[in-house]
Amino acid sequence: MNKNVIYIVIALIIGVVVGGFIFGSFMVETDSGDLVHEHSEESGQMWTCSMHPQIMQPEPGDCPICGMDLIPAKSDGEGFALNEIKMTENAMALANIGTTVIGEGNSGEGQKITLSGQIKVNEEAEAVQSSYFDGRLEQLNISYEGQEVNKGALLATIYAPNLVAAQQELISSLSLKESQPALYEAVRKKLKLWKLTDNQIIAIEKSQKVQEYFPIYATVSEPLPKKWFQRGTM
Repeated sequence: MNKNVIYIVIALIIGVVVGGFIFGSFMVETDSGDLVHEHSEESGQMWTCSMHPQIMQPEPGDCPICGMDLIPAKSDGEGFALNEIKMTENAMALANIGTTVIGEGNSGEGQKITLSGQIKVNEEAEAVQSSYFDGRLEQLNISYEGQEVNKGALLATIYAPNLVAAQQELISSLSLKESQPALYEAVRKKLKLWKLTDNQIIAIEKSQKVQEYFPIYATVSEPLPKKWFQRGTM
């Protein structure tokens, strides 16, 4: 009788130890001290970022974009995330949904894939054209957004009081070029900082006439949207 009691006690102790080892591996202690079940990798639990829901990872960690702690992604009753859906074969056929493997092995001649999408402007091919000085836009030679522009093309004509005054300073400094070369070079440098070319400056010096309406030429060959040319204030 005593031996049977001993055997039963030993069996209970072994059962408690084994049970604690098995079930304890699925329990984790939270910051508040509560024990909760730990989701195993087989549960399909995904982790996402509250600021960047496009991030989906199979385990907790930091968001690769902002560095915030990942949180468990919500899912429906079938275990799918909110941005996932499940369709039967009949539903896929009715919706005309098909799948195609894309890769080097499917680049043969005659294979075409028709997709719907939205055309977006290539930001790397955009350029900004500025007048570099305040003024009023008198004439714009760009007819529509996205018009192709070649380098050196006349884009617009601007009336700029500061540029008119600078041209007058250049003409006046010509007579002091020998006696005060520093003054002459300072006026010329100011015009060059406003992106006037050497040919334009030389033309002003030769004509010795102030050009009230000044042309703006393209410095690059890019499609320049019309919205980038704004009327300046005087």
